[in-house]
Amino acid sequence: MTNLVPIVRADGDGEKLWFYGGGVHTWLATNAETGGAFLLFDDIMTIGKTTPMHSHPEVDETLYVLEGEILVHVDGREQKLGRGSLAMVPRGVPHAFLVTSESARLLTLETPGSSEAFYRGASEPLTPNLEATAPVDFDRVRASAARNGGIEILGPPPFAVRSGA
Repeated sequence: MTNLVPIVRADGDGEKLWFYGGGVHTWLATNAETGGAFLLFDDIMTIGKTTPMHSHPEVDETLYVLEGEILVHVDGREQKLGRGSLAMVPRGVPHAFLVTSESARLLTLETPGSSEAFYRGASEPLTPNLEATAPVDFDRVRASAARNGGIEILGPPPFAVRSGA
């Protein structure tokens, strides 16, 4: 059994990464810090950010909307989620989401924390220059998925083109 130590982070504290899927991640609790039990990060994204249809074969993913609005597609069904809403997607269930408000901020919990290598492989430390240019590179995301596991890309985003989104 791993000897865990307390984690205490104030708002804004934590390692900040640019995720090439489109968003700023602030790592609140890492796989190593939780002894593999979970991964927790804050994710800030802008309108139009979408994920491809994907699943996490060995991880349950919980999304809690802190700010803004997203449209989630889970196992063939779509639903809008606003502030205070939650989506829990069990391992292996196909899903995707789309940011429909000007910006959105999600709290993402993955249990266990084993998909951290995927996110790190598709990210790099946030710098002011990187944040200003904010590149999205789905080839890097796919390469990290192939190299690190943690996610299975199943296809393109399932969302129809929407005006203003």
